[in-house]
Amino acid sequence: MTDHDIIQLRSADPFADVIGQNLVDSGAGGASAQRSSNIIHIRIQQRNGKKTLTTVQGIGEEFDKKRLLRAFKKKFACNGTVVEHQEYGEVIQLQGDQRTNVSQFLREIGICQAEQLKVHGF
Repeated sequence: MTDHDIIQLRSADPFADVIGQNLVDSGAGGASAQRSSNIIHIRIQQRNGKKTLTTVQGIGEEFDKKRLLRAFKKKFACNGTVVEHQEYGEVIQLQGDQRTNVSQFLREIGICQAEQLKVHGF
């Protein structure tokens, strides 16, 4: 086996690109930035069988996550919760694959711009 083959066998951490994001995102401010200057990560996680879970992480502290969750649940007809993560802060979890719905909704209400969204998944 070569070194390249060994690298391919390692498990991938879906949150690995978030570490040190403040150093990368510090230049994203300015007049063109809207209310949130951080990158918002929207991920999908496989549960059991066909069940999936969508996580939304990186929404600024100035937004009430519980009110956003209530709007998501009403608009997308799904259940969800806000989970406190020790490293990533508050993370919104929604049932089902809601990646496109969440990204479109966040752009429509003006929380972020398209270049501030990063959608992960299959």
